[in-house]
Amino acid sequence: MHVQFAELPVFDQDRAKAFYTRHFGCTAAADAPMGKDGWRWIEMKFPDARTTLHFVRRKDDTPAEEPTIVLVDDDVAGIIEKLRAGGVEIITEPQEAPWQPGRIVAEFRDSEGNRLTIGSP
Repeated sequence: MHVQFAELPVFDQDRAKAFYTRHFGCTAAADAPMGKDGWRWIEMKFPDARTTLHFVRRKDDTPAEEPTIVLVDDDVAGIIEKLRAGGVEIITEPQEAPWQPGRIVAEFRDSEGNRLTIGSP
């Protein structure tokens, strides 16, 4: 058993697709029309990942207060520096996780106002 996709709320599907492609090397696992209003079924796949991100329509423009997804990478500080260089809002700098000594975590905001965490394994 595995998780097929995790839902991520977005306003602008093309902007979100570009963000995840540019900053994380994601590719579209699915991009198909869905309904009459122009909304599409989009799933973005991270390199070497099995689970995809499925873009769902965001209800309002309030930035997320709590992290929506936790990404994992060996180089948290390096990823944060690349994101910063790409103009991405960094919310918290890499630091040890208070709930798991030895694990490094940081937070950033994506193009759609989602608050995301990146942590070491």
